[in-house]
Amino acid sequence: MYFYLSKKRLRFSALWLLASLPELGWSLGLSFDDALNLALQETPQLSANQAQTEAARQLTTPAGELPDPQLAVGVDNLPIQGGDSFSLSRDFMTMQRVGLMQAFPNGAKLDARVAAAENRVALAEAQTRLSRLQVLQETAVAWINRQALEQQLAVLNGLEQENHLFERAVLAKYSGGAGMASELLTPRQEAALIAERRDELNSQLAMALAQLKRWIGSAANQPLDGDIPNWPITPESLAHGLHRHPELDLFDPKTRILDAEVAEAKAEKIPDWALQLAYQRRGPAYSDMVSLQVSVDLPIFAGSRQDPKLAAKLAERAALADERKAALLEHGAMLESALAEHQRLARAVQRSREVIVPLAAEKVTLTLADWRGNRADLATLAAARRENIEAQLKAISLENQRRQLAARLHYTYSEQTLSQTEPQP
Repeated sequence: MYFYLSKKRLRFSALWLLASLPELGWSLGLSFDDALNLALQETPQLSANQAQTEAARQLTTPAGELPDPQLAVGVDNLPIQGGDSFSLSRDFMTMQRVGLMQAFPNGAKLDARVAAAENRVALAEAQTRLSRLQVLQETAVAWINRQALEQQLAVLNGLEQENHLFERAVLAKYSGGAGMASELLTPRQEAALIAERRDELNSQLAMALAQLKRWIGSAANQPLDGDIPNWPITPESLAHGLHRHPELDLFDPKTRILDAEVAEAKAEKIPDWALQLAYQRRGPAYSDMVSLQVSVDLPIFAGSRQDPKLAAKLAERAALADERKAALLEHGAMLESALAEHQRLARAVQRSREVIVPLAAEKVTLTLADWRGNRADLATLAAARRENIEAQLKAISLENQRRQLAARLHYTYSEQTLSQTEPQP
């Protein structure tokens, strides 16, 4: 059975489908969350971090195991003088020996090695979390930057249309017997200025696309869709996250690793021991023999051996504690500076939207009226139009800076846990 659909009905069906895509959860472009999810899936650094974590995890089991046993094969009571020197004849006391030896490190040393290995896994996991947050930050910044540059280009496109109308108005006035011939060049100069700014913005957009491709690959070429979340950026909401800064999180497992190494250095003063069992085969006239040997370490020179190692680990532990304090102070200062900058940008954005841009547009309107009424020259009108262009572009640039800083603050100091800050697939 065949169905006939008219072109009108096909066009209606296509429009209905396009309108229904957002309701069905499908996006026509690259949304902010889509970009973050792709970055988490595509970034090789995260795969490398996961491999490093797995490598550290694999080393936890052998850390607590005993050393491999040793096989010993030898000859005892071998004559070295007389006619039977170096003879392996078993008519004498010569014995062929096969032995097995097992070393037994003390329990404190094994426990310390296991603790160090487990905390190396924790350190690798903390490094993975840090890498994930860095990926989220950089992807968010790249997406936001691309969106702002595209908005600036859209503004230039609108101004270019206004420039065409401006050129017609200047030509009409000159054709009516008013103005000077040199004024006909003013709209063309403005058009050249707009073209120059467009080239600059296109170059910046290409760099923004390249940066976004670094994290999500060819999907960066898709058109953008939607906007970024509205993150709460306040000192109260971010100060609590300072101690959970992803870089500061690395110090906890590092500290526990050094604690385990200090414990292992202390355990070096506890004697290890080894057990050896040997079977000795002799000639027919003699019975075979079995020997059992126990050996024990004698750490009697601790002052020149074990103590310096322990002192070195304790010094490393103290240095790490001081490094953590310094890092905490540094990030505290960075947070305060970033919050101050965000507040400045927020005020600048508000001032630009509510005062500077409206005043620049109003100035163009009033100056244009004065120019048409021969109360202002064309140079004054051209200057007003340039100010209007710069005001609109600067407003978008300020908002771009504020949003990028907000993204960095959110993914670095947010009180939410990592699983909450990450987009869900």
